[in-house]
Amino acid sequence: MSVLTRSPRPPRTGVRRTRQCRAPSGGRPASSIARPSLEASGLKVIIAPDGFGGTLSAGDAAAAIAAGWRRERPDDAIVEIPLSDGGEGLLDVVVRDGDRWMASEVAGPLGRPVEAAWLLRDGHTAIIESARACGLALVPEERRNPLRTTTYGVGQLLGAAHAAGATRILVGLGGSATVDGGAGALTGLGFRITVEDGSGLKVGAEDLHRVAAADRGWCPDLDGIDVRLLSDVTTTLDRSAQVFGPQKGATPEMVDELAHALMRWADVAERDLADGTRHRDTPGAGAAGGLGFALTCGLGAQYEPGAERIATLAGFDAALVDADVVITGEGRLDETSGAGKVIGTVREHCRTAGLPLLGVVGQLGEGGPTLDDIEEAAPDGPGAEPVHEVSAAAQRLAGRR
Repeated sequence: MSVLTRSPRPPRTGVRRTRQCRAPSGGRPASSIARPSLEASGLKVIIAPDGFGGTLSAGDAAAAIAAGWRRERPDDAIVEIPLSDGGEGLLDVVVRDGDRWMASEVAGPLGRPVEAAWLLRDGHTAIIESARACGLALVPEERRNPLRTTTYGVGQLLGAAHAAGATRILVGLGGSATVDGGAGALTGLGFRITVEDGSGLKVGAEDLHRVAAADRGWCPDLDGIDVRLLSDVTTTLDRSAQVFGPQKGATPEMVDELAHALMRWADVAERDLADGTRHRDTPGAGAAGGLGFALTCGLGAQYEPGAERIATLAGFDAALVDADVVITGEGRLDETSGAGKVIGTVREHCRTAGLPLLGVVGQLGEGGPTLDDIEEAAPDGPGAEPVHEVSAAAQRLAGRR
């Protein structure tokens, strides 16, 4: 299957092919809650972590925790349900029997071709992990510059999903290398975005301050396509550059430039694509450097809490029905780990189910949600063997039961 898109100023690559493919292959308690005794053998243990900050994927973290727990409690039945809030690892978390792994060659964040996997479920629902097309992990640290990076490939993935027959598209927004306001994604999908002299806007954010007009150009007819955006981010567009720019390589001068350009783009996109509706102030509009904003303006996309929706897709609640204890985790537990994040979501589900919740985390910061017991894997930061660190922490945690 081939999907062709055109734009006034495309990068060097397009969606050249889409194909079905094979699946990618010293603790301390955090609260005064009385910790339940887990001394009985044969317990059902649910292990449901997020990824560990680029060190371990959610799946690798779940496997490491399971291995450590088994060494101490070999009679327990362990169910691994790695989770995500919409960023890196989304597809590996939600894939289930019957899903088709697809692969499309698209423009990566630097405009060079990358092969991005996505899922097609039941022939009608596509699941896209935007980080596979514009992710920070695809850009070497020395080349991170959000004035140059683009979401163009995300638009190409949306086009590929539409061409494959999807009528519902779920898009995970986390982990991007971009602050282009999603203009690149719309261009990759076929929208025509121009500057004052009528020529096409260059991809990236460097010329975004020059944007003058936008129309649907060569975009396919997407009426009736339901696009849902999965993200834990509540940042509005006006704060996107300040909040996310520095982690993507922006200097203070770049942040100011990006902030100005995003407001110029918001004026144009809301006027020309959204009938004047003000989307820039919607919580989540700043997700993935404004990608959420563009997809709401151009496609009428709707936001959904990422961690909550993904927990449902992964079958988390069903697994809790006869569980005895749940273990979660992430790279750093702090004040940002609550509402909307994986640990906060797992905690709420455990409260509803009346289940104890334990945690294995890389580091303990301040102000994180309270769990029944927590073990730090690497208090001084991840070492050379993060799998071993996390596994050993899980064993220590199990040893206290």
